[in-house]
Amino acid sequence: MSRYRSSAADFPLSGLPPEVADPMLPHLEAAAVEMVEEIQGLVPEYARPPESRYGRRMRWAVEESVRQFVGAIGRPGVDWAEVTGIFEGIGAHEARAGRSLDGLQTAIRVSGQVACRRFIKDARRLDWTLDTLGLITESLFVFLERIAGAAGQGYARAQGEIAGERERFRRRLRDLLIMDPPASAEAIGELARSAGWPVPRTLAAVAVRPEPGRDVPVLPPVFLADWDAAEPYLICPDPDGPGRDRDAAIAAATGTRSAAIGPTVPPERAALSLRWARRGLALVERGVLPGKEPLRCLDHLPSLVAAQSEELLDVALGDRLAPLMKLPPHRRDALGRTLLTYMECRDNAVAAAERLLVHEQTVRYRIRRLDETLGGLMLDPDRRIELLLLLHHLVRLDPGDRRLSPADSPEE
Repeated sequence: MSRYRSSAADFPLSGLPPEVADPMLPHLEAAAVEMVEEIQGLVPEYARPPESRYGRRMRWAVEESVRQFVGAIGRPGVDWAEVTGIFEGIGAHEARAGRSLDGLQTAIRVSGQVACRRFIKDARRLDWTLDTLGLITESLFVFLERIAGAAGQGYARAQGEIAGERERFRRRLRDLLIMDPPASAEAIGELARSAGWPVPRTLAAVAVRPEPGRDVPVLPPVFLADWDAAEPYLICPDPDGPGRDRDAAIAAATGTRSAAIGPTVPPERAALSLRWARRGLALVERGVLPGKEPLRCLDHLPSLVAAQSEELLDVALGDRLAPLMKLPPHRRDALGRTLLTYMECRDNAVAAAERLLVHEQTVRYRIRRLDETLGGLMLDPDRRIELLLLLHHLVRLDPGDRRLSPADSPEE
């Protein structure tokens, strides 16, 4: 609790004779009642029933403030800890109630106006000199400034405590979301309320790799993030919602070296989204998938699926594509890339040629060679998905011991 001690220099009221206060003592309660009535008339959030707990507490605070101000007349070195403690508590209460200090500041100002009016009446009634009235009103402004400052201190301290508590809840929520097996929607909702985080209809996890030596970016509060994890990540709410860019999950995280956005899922399946985001990021860092822009995992399903079965596909290559694997690397490269691109383009030689930057007749020639090499495999509809997975593994996920050469080698 802050402590305020007055002196004659900073609180002129202490220089008056103590007997100045005596005629005012019988009227302190009436003054407090008048202040409460005006406060309730001007500050809607304070307009509570007089007998309610809030109403009684407010009247007590006003009465204590009036009593301590008048009681300080003629008393140098007054310790203001009690009254400032009251207003520190009121400021903290306003912060915890989610209100601003505007209402409290208005209430303090209104109380000062009522006090000024009553002091002017007292000056006439008690024949105060102008100097006496001036000292009292000047001291009143000092007093009001002190209690307003104490309220501000209490408010700021409580806000800091609230922010720290909310951040702890946000970290717990972040960890709960990626649990596997997943937490229930009810558990997520309860913790989200404590964290002040609106539960979205959907979310996406974003695996990120921050730039070494750079400060982590400051994100909007709708994002949950763990920058200290061995594999850092973000939780992005409603990534596909109206008006939201699909890459919004990392738009604020501009300091990242690379990132991958997992599939959009309900909140209770965030662990699934993060798992695939991390797999996508691993392929980016291997150089298998593009990393200049944030990788959207659902745009690279074949590569992600193939990457999870590399051992099996590696063995299957020697069985299913044995004739192709026996060719020299540069021919295997050209034919493999051509066939994969051709199948991705729905067997359209013109479209495949545009993607491969070769003449369409080159594509047609290579496809004929492949048909001869692989027999009926290319035309078997039951093997098409299998063939695509094998080609993805061969062309895009090659482990390195048989890394393929560029696809634009001239055909023999």
